[in-house]
Amino acid sequence: MSGFVTTEQIGAIFRITINRPEKRNAISWQVGKDLRAAIDQAASAAGVRVVVLSGAGPVFSAGIDLGDLLDLPNRYGENWLRQMRTITDDWQALTTRIERLEIPTIAVLHGMCLGLGLEIALACDFRLAANGTKLALPETRLGIVPDVGGTTRLTRLVGVGRAKELIMTGRTFSAADAERWGIVNQVADAGSLDEVVQAFADELLLAAPLAVGMAKRVIDGLFDVDRGLMLEGWAQSQLIRSADFSEGVQAAIARRAAEFKGE
Repeated sequence: MSGFVTTEQIGAIFRITINRPEKRNAISWQVGKDLRAAIDQAASAAGVRVVVLSGAGPVFSAGIDLGDLLDLPNRYGENWLRQMRTITDDWQALTTRIERLEIPTIAVLHGMCLGLGLEIALACDFRLAANGTKLALPETRLGIVPDVGGTTRLTRLVGVGRAKELIMTGRTFSAADAERWGIVNQVADAGSLDEVVQAFADELLLAAPLAVGMAKRVIDGLFDVDRGLMLEGWAQSQLIRSADFSEGVQAAIARRAAEFKGE
C-alpha cells in the first residue's frame, strides 16, 4: 500500500485508517486501491472478528479527490466518457467488497463525512459518529448522482422520502439528525468516541463469529443491492457527459456557485 491507508490489528480488532489528513482524507484512486487491499488483509488475517474504519486528522473524509476526476482521461483513455459504466463498476467494487466482508465493520465518523466518504461509510455495517460531524451526499450539486452505492444504501437505511430529500438537495446534515434517521447507530462526544467504539466492538465479540457473519449475509440478502448499483451506473453514464457536470466540477474547484443550465 502507498501509505494513504494504514492498518493495525489489536487482538480481534483490525483497524483501517485513511491517512491523508493534509487533503482532508480525500478519496483518490490510490486511496481506494489501498482501502481494497486493507479489507483483503483484514479478511485473511487470523483471529479478526471486527473491522474498524476511521480517518486520520480532523475529518473522516471530504469525499472524492476532484483532481482524480480531471485525471480520468489519463487513466481510462481519451474515450473515457464511453467507459463510465466501467469506471463506476471499479469504484463500486470497493464498497461492495466492504459490504460483503463477513466480518462486521464499524465506520468511525468525525469532522465531516461527505460524498464518496459517506458512500464508503454506508457500506459498513455500523456507523458511530462524534458530535458535530457533518454528513452529506452533495453529488447533485456537481451535476451527478451518488453512484458508488450511496443512492442504493441510503434509500435502504432511511426510505425513499428521506433519501430523495438528502440526495436531490445535496444538503449537509448533522450527526444528530443522522442518528435520528437511522444512518448513524450512535453519537458520542469526540473525547469519548474511542471508548464508545471499543465498547461497541467488545459487544460484537460476545456473539459467535460464524453466526454474526451469517446474520450479516442474510440481512443484506433481503435487499436487491445489485439492481440498485446497476441503476446508479446507468444514471451516471448519462450525467457524466452533461455540460452541467463540467460546470459543477469547475465551480467546486473554484469554490464558486455553479450555474447549471440543464444541459
